[in-house]
Amino acid sequence: ATYIEIFRGLPALLTIIIIGLGLPIALGVNIPPRNWGPGILALAMVAAAYMAETIRAGIEAVPRGQMEAARSLGMSHSKAMIWIVLPQAFRLMIPPLTNEFILLLKDTSLVSAIGVTVTTKELTRWGRDGVINSANATPLVVAGLVYLALTIPMTRIVARIEKRAAQSK
Repeated sequence: ATYIEIFRGLPALLTIIIIGLGLPIALGVNIPPRNWGPGILALAMVAAAYMAETIRAGIEAVPRGQMEAARSLGMSHSKAMIWIVLPQAFRLMIPPLTNEFILLLKDTSLVSAIGVTVTTKELTRWGRDGVINSANATPLVVAGLVYLALTIPMTRIVARIEKRAAQSK
């Protein structure tokens, strides 16, 4: 609960800066690979907190009677969770988990705050550098279009999955 509260409460950008710049300065700890490892770790920690909360809420959304019915049929707690509760919870978790994945994809743009090398630019940094070098906004527009090309199909797929899950009820 403490982990979830901390990483859901801190802005993702601050987490990236603390892990990417603060840890090496304060503790002398470098997270390998040095170019992009800190960004991946920070985003993973933030996303894990949100996903854990989504999974907890999904499991709690399944009526208690489902577990009680499975247990009364002689199933162990773990079997009841695996075969009865989790499949129902997973249906409820699909939309928020995929939304979190889309947000995680877009949050990769925040990694530019900790700096990258010339050979390891992330998309937003590439667009920003292009604007600086050419005095033209086209690179940022292209970066935005790439993000849209990645996120729009994902939202469409999620909508289909939700529709199919609603029909199967």
